[in-house]
Amino acid sequence: MKKYELFVGIDVSKSKLDVSFVNATDSNQWTHFVVTNTAKGLQGILTRLNKRKMDLNQVLICFEDTGVYSMPLCYFMSEKAVDYWMIPAIEIKRSKGISRGKTDKSDSKDIAFYAISHQYKLKLGSLPDEALQKIKLLYSEREKLIKAIQMFGRTTENIGFLPKKLLSDLLKSNASTIKKLKTSLKKIDQRIQELISENESLKEKDRLIQSIPGVGPQTSIYLLIVTRGFTCFENSRQLACYGGVAPFEYSSGSSIRGRTKVSHLADKKLKSLLNMCALNAKAYDHEMKLYYERKVAEGKSKMLVLNNIRNKILGRVFAVVNRGTPYVNTQKFAT
Repeated sequence: MKKYELFVGIDVSKSKLDVSFVNATDSNQWTHFVVTNTAKGLQGILTRLNKRKMDLNQVLICFEDTGVYSMPLCYFMSEKAVDYWMIPAIEIKRSKGISRGKTDKSDSKDIAFYAISHQYKLKLGSLPDEALQKIKLLYSEREKLIKAIQMFGRTTENIGFLPKKLLSDLLKSNASTIKKLKTSLKKIDQRIQELISENESLKEKDRLIQSIPGVGPQTSIYLLIVTRGFTCFENSRQLACYGGVAPFEYSSGSSIRGRTKVSHLADKKLKSLLNMCALNAKAYDHEMKLYYERKVAEGKSKMLVLNNIRNKILGRVFAVVNRGTPYVNTQKFAT
């Protein structure tokens, strides 16, 4: 494993970067400063490193994945050939446990400390496929449109509380707005599908994922985004942890308290999509339906069994992608 002399923790926000330099051999030696989240600010980080006469090959830049706000940092460090580690935010939160107070200064230091103590998990960052970057941005815009459609659709909640004429005008106006938003949503969906179809690797993985009963196009697209085309998670268990569907025991010493639980720190979008997949699989996949009914009959909690189905689906996803062949329902050959 490569040894780094300096760990640079960066707390990324829209307008600024809080930066902490932490010495690898003496964590008490650390400095903090703030730069703008611009090309000039990023260059300022390298300028400070050069003033310290640091060999950039001995420096590791560490920061949370904050979506579009962290992309300039990825591009800049890749261009300058500086090692960087983009860490899922959930990992930092879990490592901190219960903590009092929060400041951007302490966050940047915590990120550097996390990198120092978790080097065995290090996975150097690299720029995702260009098509995948475009899909990720489009998917983000898609989520905004869906929220807007839902928001304008809530006008019906005012029925019975507003004057009829005012309510009628609002409903007509919102209906027109919703229609336009749905048109934009359709265009985004079409563009995402075009980008997938134009990329052979993404097209094949999308086909394989959707061969699994219960998994639809939106889940497939989101899985491609969060796994960066299945390059940043080694197995389904890691992804299950990220999505908050992997059960863990709560234990202390030799005692285990209660049932296994899933973490509340998770990618809530992924968890929601997997829940829909599990419900679909329970209804339409004969194998999953039998599994659900059998486990519930044994006295298992319905939510626990559904969560097991979520994990089974992720297992199938990784199996078909790694194998390179579509899912095959073996039960139909056994009957």
